[in-house]
Amino acid sequence: MNLDSLVAGFGEQQVAGFILVLARISPLFLLAPLFSSKMVPVRARSVVAVALAVGIAPIALHADGRIPIDAFGYSALLLKEVMVGLGFSFSLGALFAALSAAGSFADSFVGFSFGSLIDPITGNQGGVLNQVYAMFGLLIFVVINGDSWVIEGLSRSYDAIPLTGAPSIGSLAQGASTAFSGIFASAVEIVAPVLLAMLLTDAAFGLVSRVMPSLNVFAVGFPAKVTVGLIVLAASLPFVGTWAGDQLQGSVASALGMLKAG
Repeated sequence: MNLDSLVAGFGEQQVAGFILVLARISPLFLLAPLFSSKMVPVRARSVVAVALAVGIAPIALHADGRIPIDAFGYSALLLKEVMVGLGFSFSLGALFAALSAAGSFADSFVGFSFGSLIDPITGNQGGVLNQVYAMFGLLIFVVINGDSWVIEGLSRSYDAIPLTGAPSIGSLAQGASTAFSGIFASAVEIVAPVLLAMLLTDAAFGLVSRVMPSLNVFAVGFPAKVTVGLIVLAASLPFVGTWAGDQLQGSVASALGMLKAG
């Protein structure tokens, strides 16, 4: 096939479909793990978004009818695609929000929240353990090929909601509410061993301070809390990795589940 025939076959329907696919993909680079990482330059993320749109557009156009080109109809489709992409990406981003919240809890209880740093992944201010959990979650995401799961799930979303289809607003709202409400519970589940160890350590030093009032509990207790917290955190990280892998697979499935045609 020569260049002229290739350009001739790339008509207005293909251009309109490509822009709609790009609108659904773009929220991934705002909310989804790894894709929205601040460590990846904006130009690189833009190139990846366009490349994904080029690859997924034929799949989306193959199973769809004719796309309306009029201004009102196309604007409505564009807005719908952004909403679908936001719903899909938010379900995935909630998992890493839970990891970040777990790191914040650990920082507060262990005592690392006194020295906050800038998290290179999110660009927000956070403690040392916050960064540990965020980096560990990103490592697990890469190791288990989470990026391929996300891309495959995004391509399968066109089976649930084609380019010209409409999502169920109630299903999208319920899915987003469930993902948001589960952040706190998931964070507590992740950091529970560290919180329990810190509670027992504080109780132990409380008893010591009652028995030996002259002992400087803060000078002795702070290094002990840091040591106990780091030991328990290191012992619990492998279980956090297993949990994150299972939750990522469940997040992709739930994201597809809430994308139901209205």
